Amino acid sequence: MIRSIFLVVWCSLVSLYVTAQEGFPVPVGNASQLFYLQRTSNTNTIVYELNYKKGILDEDNPVHVFWIRYAEKGQRAELSWIQRVFAYGVKVKLLSDSSYRIRLVSYAGYSMYLKKGADKKYHLYAPINGRQMILNRIFVKITGGSMWSPDIEYFEVSGTDPASGKPVAERKKVLTNEIKESDGH
Repeated sequence: MIRSIFLVVWCSLVSLYVTAQEGFPVPVGNASQLFYLQRTSNTNTIVYELNYKKGILDEDNPVHVFWIRYAEKGQRAELSWIQRVFAYGVKVKLLSDSSYRIRLVSYAGYSMYLKKGADKKYHLYAPINGRQMILNRIFVKITGGSMWSPDIEYFEVSGTDPASGKPVAERKKVLTNEIKESDGH
């Protein structure tokens, strides 16, 4: 009985955590999905997935990015050139240990790492609460500005602790000195 109550409470808490932002859809059914990004402006969602060619991870372009246009008909759409180059695309660097450093083109100050986990599957690891966690979602709180220069109050990163399997989250401020890369990588 106590175990049943615990499971009901735990499942309820996890379901609240997984729902992203209130009223925002959660993309499901994509085994290659690494994480997704949502913004306050609308429910359209940017999905980051593994990019396979003939069943093998594409070493030159290991992450494919696309939209799910929930605010329209829920259709999948590719990013435009401007979106890929200036906003939601990624910069990838192959590291000596065969993992990849991944950065969003619009914010070089947050490095993520694509590598195989203990389960031998690729995951995207990112700093959450000072530790490398498996990234599931980024939510960006936009309070104004323009398309080229949005005013971002914070971004929230959510994921899973690879050791315990428990959900983790952290809100972060955008540091203006970290928006663009300065080291040329």
